[in-house]
Amino acid sequence: MQKIESIEEFSKLFEEEGSFFFVKHSLTCPISQAAFEEYEKFSSDSSLPCYYLAVQEARPLSNHIAERFHVKHESPQAILFTRSNVVWHASHWKITEKSLQAAFVENN
Repeated sequence: MQKIESIEEFSKLFEEEGSFFFVKHSLTCPISQAAFEEYEKFSSDSSLPCYYLAVQEARPLSNHIAERFHVKHESPQAILFTRSNVVWHASHWKITEKSLQAAFVENN
């Protein structure tokens, strides 16, 4: 799992990755922490590349993703990108290891 902090780093993902998960994580929210732990569990066993941002540290990138992909910002928020498109997203308590795995299986 790799932290992404800039629009430039995020844009580079589209050049290098066909599909990947991305999570917007709030450093101050207990719900976000629980979702992030589920994401960590998923990423440790996944063959799919997994990335994240800390909303407080990368607000411009968080806003860029919401605007470019027309996915209303939420935190925590998990997004599955395939061929530069959003094919699945979830927020808050809907982010679980099981839901991430199901999204991966259904969309790849």
